[in-house]
Amino acid sequence: MLLPNTGVQWFALVVRSQHEKMVASVLHSKGYEEFLPLYTVKRRWSDRIKQLELPLFPGYVFCRFDLNHRLPILITPGVILIVGAGKLPLPVDESEIAALQSIVKSGLETEPWPYLKVGQRVRIERGALEGVEGILTSIKKPFRLVVSVTLLQRSVAVEVDQDWASPVANPMELASLGVRCQV
Repeated sequence: MLLPNTGVQWFALVVRSQHEKMVASVLHSKGYEEFLPLYTVKRRWSDRIKQLELPLFPGYVFCRFDLNHRLPILITPGVILIVGAGKLPLPVDESEIAALQSIVKSGLETEPWPYLKVGQRVRIERGALEGVEGILTSIKKPFRLVVSVTLLQRSVAVEVDQDWASPVANPMELASLGVRCQV
């Protein structure tokens, strides 16, 4: 079966457990644009406390490539498969990758977060994450922006000031309020 010319898109790769950094490094050395979002965590051992960089999405690495030329990706040591529906690989939304890249680049405290399907969608209007959209939740006092990768059904949370966020209405919410808009 011939696949349509998809061009270069972001895809999520399932990789062997604890092989994310190695796979990202090999893909980079092959000349591919890869993205492995990491977060910092402190772990305590009996004799010391160590700061570790761990993947925000354990078992996954993002890679940008042309789906019609995926064999070099699939034969990369540690790569298991390309995430998709059945045997059809599906790309990750470009805006979700851009949001994750902004979060990682911001240097703000970030951590993995359970995937959420419901909640208030917001856009950050100020600060290091200006323009990023996600779901705002609050746990105790700090407010958290949750950005989800729909295809993986995984999310990432980053702490933000409450006054940085403003609500984003989706077209369905606007329609229920009688507001007409073009999508």
